[in-house]
Amino acid sequence: MQVTLGTQVEVDTATPEKADNSALPSRRKSSARGGMATLPQRLWTPPAATLELPTIFPDDIEVLVFSEVGPPLAGAIELVSPRNKDRPRARRAFASKCLTYLQRGVGGGGVVDVVTERKANLHDELARLLGRDAALFPGKPTLYTTAYRPYRRDSEERLAVWTEVLAVGQPMPAMPLWLLREPNPVRVDLEVTYTEARQKSRLE
Repeated sequence: MQVTLGTQVEVDTATPEKADNSALPSRRKSSARGGMATLPQRLWTPPAATLELPTIFPDDIEVLVFSEVGPPLAGAIELVSPRNKDRPRARRAFASKCLTYLQRGVGGGGVVDVVTERKANLHDELARLLGRDAALFPGKPTLYTTAYRPYRRDSEERLAVWTEVLAVGQPMPAMPLWLLREPNPVRVDLEVTYTEARQKSRLE
């Protein structure tokens, strides 16, 4: 398993108007007399971007399960952060990331949401992205966990969902984790998994 924390998006840095060639690596070129001369490598500067759009890069607090054979990413468990729930755009971005995994066939031990200061259900956000026929979370709790299994039945694509309501001070349940191309799920003890993930990500 691999625990990741935070987005991988780079911070913008200003491109200098003129490159300082003295600081760049050099390429060697043979001279006519057999000696070696150095030519500075040129720094290529692209034109200005055509468009610039506002967006949200969701927090990555997740447990990723990798396979030694076949497609590398086999499963993912997403741990919700307060920033994932603080505004509509952030909730849509988080749901879109989860949906991207599921559309690739990567099963999920799903979403673990123990954020008490934000009142939103991110499964419902994911369901709205799927369309009007997608089932919302029964009762719309704000503390919950879900597990997902993407599959095909005949020519129809489906998403099976397991739901559990969580409570403050109570241990989290075990949930199924459907790994990519595996016929049977792995039992995941969320109480242990969540505790270890938080410790590895230095959130404690």
